[in-house]
Amino acid sequence: MGNTRRGRQNINMLLVVLIGFCVLAIIEIVYGQAQMKVERERLALEEQNRQTVEELKEEWRSLREGSSVVTAESGAVPAASESEQETAPAQIEKQETVKQKKTEEDKKDSAAKEEDTRNYDMQIVILGDSIMDGDRTESGVADIISEQLNAKVYNMSMGGTTAALTTYEQYNFSTWSSRCLMGVVNGILGNINTDIFEGYAAGEILKTCDFDKTDYFIIEYGVNDFLTQQIPNSRYLEGGDTLAVDEVHTYTGALQDAINRLKSRFPNAGIVLVAPHYCQVFNGSTFIGDAYSLDYGYGPLITYARGAGYVAGLFEEDGVIFFNAFEDSGIDAETADEYLADGIHLTPLGARVYAEKLAKIIRNDYAPEE
Repeated sequence: MGNTRRGRQNINMLLVVLIGFCVLAIIEIVYGQAQMKVERERLALEEQNRQTVEELKEEWRSLREGSSVVTAESGAVPAASESEQETAPAQIEKQETVKQKKTEEDKKDSAAKEEDTRNYDMQIVILGDSIMDGDRTESGVADIISEQLNAKVYNMSMGGTTAALTTYEQYNFSTWSSRCLMGVVNGILGNINTDIFEGYAAGEILKTCDFDKTDYFIIEYGVNDFLTQQIPNSRYLEGGDTLAVDEVHTYTGALQDAINRLKSRFPNAGIVLVAPHYCQVFNGSTFIGDAYSLDYGYGPLITYARGAGYVAGLFEEDGVIFFNAFEDSGIDAETADEYLADGIHLTPLGARVYAEKLAKIIRNDYAPEE
């Protein structure tokens, strides 16, 4: 009986093993068939992609050989390699872009030459910061002044510049590096190397403008002098104290230096000194203060406006005209949202109001009988 039981157990174990082998064999067959199917699909997809690429290449060859644009402008075109053929659309697009830009530049040059042939009533040179430089379109201050006065306007303004030298800049012609008001004036007078103005409109104007024909110089600075937090309005403080800085490192001292030099070299040219206008200062969307309340240690912006008025008074007998933009431009706390884009720079409407009042001052001086 014991031997019979052991025999049955061995037979059962053998059956289990045989069944296991059968299952493994079936799995392997199924897996192999799946792999073969995937491989067939991959090969079919590769063939389809290859045919598509060849069709696209052939289509491009046909278009290239039959293109009237290429043959008309370039004559016979040599056969291109496959890599050249594949990049040809980008090359043609680039060439068309270059041609378009050149055409636009030629149109601008032609328009500029045509404008230069106009009979202007006067020549004006503007020395200033981004208030004058920020918008050089027909909605900017310079263009509106030109329109109002039929004036040939040379706008030498540069955004971010000050009237005065900053504390780390020296008044030394041989090593001059500042594009401040005094830098522009000394560039006009030929006292410094003017390479520092390359890339700016001022650099081109220095090469092309006959400054002896200038009827008016407009000087507009002050906001950046205030915002640097480094440039005092004046050396002289209330109570009789004096700051230990040179005049050229102060706002009013720089204005005096520039006006003295311009009047000495161009005695027949008028000078319009423009005070900084009312401003509001923000840190992101947070209001910090305005021209009356914000003080970085040398007084609020209104004191710089008064400083400009003081300097203009010093040259009143020399014909220097003062435009008190702080009080007379119409820009104040009530109109700031309408006239100021960011609390400082002018909106198109603000520029229109500002420029028309400035132009009126010049017109009244140029032709007081009208």
